[in-house]
Amino acid sequence: MTRPNILLISSDQHRADCMGFMGRKIKTPHLDQLAAQGTHFNACITPSVVCQPARASILTGLLCRTHGVHDNGIDLRPEIGEKGFAGSMARAGYQTFYFGKAHFSTYNIYEPTGTPECLESSASYPDTWNGPYMGFEHIEMMLIGHNWWAPEKPPMGQHYERFYHMDGQGDEKTKLMWDNAGDTKGAAQTWHSRLPVAWHNTPWTADRFIDWVQHGRDAERPFCTWVSFPDPHHPFDCPEPWSRLHHPDDVDLPEHRTRNYEGRPWWHEAAMEGEPADPKFADIRKAYSRIAPQTDEQLREIIANTYGQVSFIDHQIGRMMNKLQELGLDENTIVVYISDHGDWLGDHGLILKGPMHFEGLLRVPMIVKGPGVPAGKVVNDPVSTLDLASTFCDYGEAEPLLKQHGSSLRPLIEGDATRDFARNEWGLLPGRVGVGLELRTVRTQTHKLTMDLNSGAGELYDLEHDPYELTNIFEDEAASEVRTRLEGYIASRPDDMLPHQEPVGTA
Repeated sequence: MTRPNILLISSDQHRADCMGFMGRKIKTPHLDQLAAQGTHFNACITPSVVCQPARASILTGLLCRTHGVHDNGIDLRPEIGEKGFAGSMARAGYQTFYFGKAHFSTYNIYEPTGTPECLESSASYPDTWNGPYMGFEHIEMMLIGHNWWAPEKPPMGQHYERFYHMDGQGDEKTKLMWDNAGDTKGAAQTWHSRLPVAWHNTPWTADRFIDWVQHGRDAERPFCTWVSFPDPHHPFDCPEPWSRLHHPDDVDLPEHRTRNYEGRPWWHEAAMEGEPADPKFADIRKAYSRIAPQTDEQLREIIANTYGQVSFIDHQIGRMMNKLQELGLDENTIVVYISDHGDWLGDHGLILKGPMHFEGLLRVPMIVKGPGVPAGKVVNDPVSTLDLASTFCDYGEAEPLLKQHGSSLRPLIEGDATRDFARNEWGLLPGRVGVGLELRTVRTQTHKLTMDLNSGAGELYDLEHDPYELTNIFEDEAASEVRTRLEGYIASRPDDMLPHQEPVGTA
């Protein structure tokens, strides 16, 4: 067998249980088929629960305090990013392409940074620019991709923004995009977008891959391609008719959806009730990054809209899989579906993300299909998307250019190898929620421990007997042995951290 192609498909803020085969009332026929034909990692976690750190970790195979992007608003250094899996695979002869949302660098900045993702600096990149960027030899991307903001008008923006405005009717599209075509019961950041789906960034992202794989690739070289959808990230603005695919009355509500700080570490309340320390972005933090408690009726609207966003992406995945099959590439292409992080989506009365590492936020989908990958296999060992860089290098016979924190998943896919735990970390700056935290999380099959290394406070949950994470047993004497073992996992982190980095913006 020749070296396989690699197709990494990611979404943004898609929690692990929001797929039909996982038992929720959501329509994801193509992801369900992918899982049936491949291997599903049921306990995959994100290496960090916010976008930029998580994405930099996926690319580099490094934990966030080592690659330096330990919070949103910090740019990944090119000299590190270019040595991620894309750079490694390119050196081994692979075509490395990227389509969609990147977010390796900061969009909303204090001063122009010069990166192609910086909103202000994007105007200095000509229409002909397609990389290279972070080890990818060719890139077609959007800036932000979340429709709380209008797509930038040229000369600002990148490839999607030029597509969006190419007919001179971008303002008219944006009016439709922000117009609510139905009653969403006052649910926060939730509406039925009237933007015609042909102009939406979800099909655009799939279209770019489909066009390239059919007409643009070098058929003599294997490819390693990342296709990155910006949804189902908030705002919950799924376009019609996809926004109406799931009726709010029919969606699954969380079993426990009341906000309660009792028994939780001190930072739960501080993060949700405190004032962001960054005055320039405090208003957007409160308006966009926090959602007040919702009624059940409102939560149903949010979940139904999220389900629609996921199903809209699922449809694009089906189109991409069809194209691989049509071109005879499906038999020698490893396809991986993941998300950068999850969403509380009403669990414990919380929505979106933050420094409360409940399962809905921490766990992410991971499905692998391809040559040599068993069909219908489920791996319950804890793994991380941090492991993907090593995995791709393993399959592609490439030498990693960075010393990896992750390790190849191939022995778990093709054999009976096991894993004891997976790591997560976040060096949280006070600009986001008003407090600085050094969070470390380890998850085993049965337990999860999160600690703030600054204060020593923590939370420990027995996931086997307390799957809804209702009782923090961090201080329980009966759990001391488990706590000591998990603290040992945290302490075993490689001693290769960079100093804290200065943010260049908010995200």
